[in-house]
Amino acid sequence: MIDRITAMRTFLRIVDTNSFTRAAESLNIPRATATTTVQNLEALLGTALLVRTTRRLSVTPEGAAYYERCAQILADIDEMETSIRNATDNLTGRLRIEMPSAIATTIVLPALSDFHTRYPNLDLAIGISTRTTDMISEAIDCSIQLGELPDSNLVARNLGTLEHVTCASPDYLARYGTPMDLDDLRGHAAVNCMSPHNGREVDFDFEVDGEAQKVKVKGFVKVSDEPAYLTCGLQGHGLIQPARIAAKPYLESGLLREVLPQWKPVPMPVSVAYVKNRRVSPRVRAFVDWLAEVFEQAEYVDQDLTRVRQLLRGLHPA
Repeated sequence: MIDRITAMRTFLRIVDTNSFTRAAESLNIPRATATTTVQNLEALLGTALLVRTTRRLSVTPEGAAYYERCAQILADIDEMETSIRNATDNLTGRLRIEMPSAIATTIVLPALSDFHTRYPNLDLAIGISTRTTDMISEAIDCSIQLGELPDSNLVARNLGTLEHVTCASPDYLARYGTPMDLDDLRGHAAVNCMSPHNGREVDFDFEVDGEAQKVKVKGFVKVSDEPAYLTCGLQGHGLIQPARIAAKPYLESGLLREVLPQWKPVPMPVSVAYVKNRRVSPRVRAFVDWLAEVFEQAEYVDQDLTRVRQLLRGLHPA
C-alpha cells in the first residue's frame, strides 16, 4: 500500500530540485526509493507525472496540476498539525536560507539565539553569498535579497532599506585628497562593485536635492564579494560605498573615514524572497516573521520604502 503523503512529498521535492538524485539526498533516502515511489504513484493515478530522459526531467501537464494540488494539501497538513499542537516551539525540520554577508554578520547572526529560543527544533542551513541562486533547483526555502528582485518566479516581503556610506581609508585620502563635492570625484579612484544579478559594474550613486544621481568613478579593481569590497577599501585601493552597518566598526576605529556626508548614497531595498505559487510552510512563515521583527529594530535600516522607490526610478527609468 503506497504512503500517499510520503509519495506526494517525494514528488514535490523531485520537481523542486529537478533531479531524482538531489531530491533523494535532501530527503535522506536512496535514489532508487525516490524512483520507485514516483513509479508507484503514477501507477496509482493511471497517468505519467514526469517525462524522464537521459538528459532532462520535465513535468507533464497532469504532473503540473498534481504538483499544485499536492503543494496546497501538504501545506494545509503542516499548518493543521502545527495548530493542533498549538505550540510554535514544536516546529521541526530544516530551513535552507541564502543571504548576503553584510546582512548575515551584522543583523541576522547576532540575533539568531532569539530565533533558536523560540523554535529550538528548527535547524537552519544558512548560505552566505551575494550570488544569484536558483531557489527551486537548489531547494532553498527563502533568500534575503538586495535591490530589485531579478526573478519573476519569486515573491517577496519587504524588510526595509539599508543606509550606505561613501568612505575611504586614511592612507587613500592622504595620497589623493578628500573630495569636497561630486565634481571632485573625477580625480579619484573607486573600488567598483559588480552586480550579483548580471555581473555589470555598478556606478556610485548619490541623493542630490531629492533626486538620484549616478556618478562614474574609475578604478583598477572591481569585486562582487562584500567582504572583498570592504577589504579593498581598507587597503586604500579607492573610494567605496558599503552598507553603513558593515562599515560601522571601521568608521568608529578610524580605519575608514566618511566623505561627502552631505550627499548620501541611495539606500538599498532589502527583502526576503520565496518561490511564487507555493504555499508558505509554517517553518518559512515563522522565519520570515522573525526576520521582519529583527529588521524593524536594526540600526541603519529604514522601513519607509516610498522615497527610496522614487529615487530608484530615477536611477533605473522605465
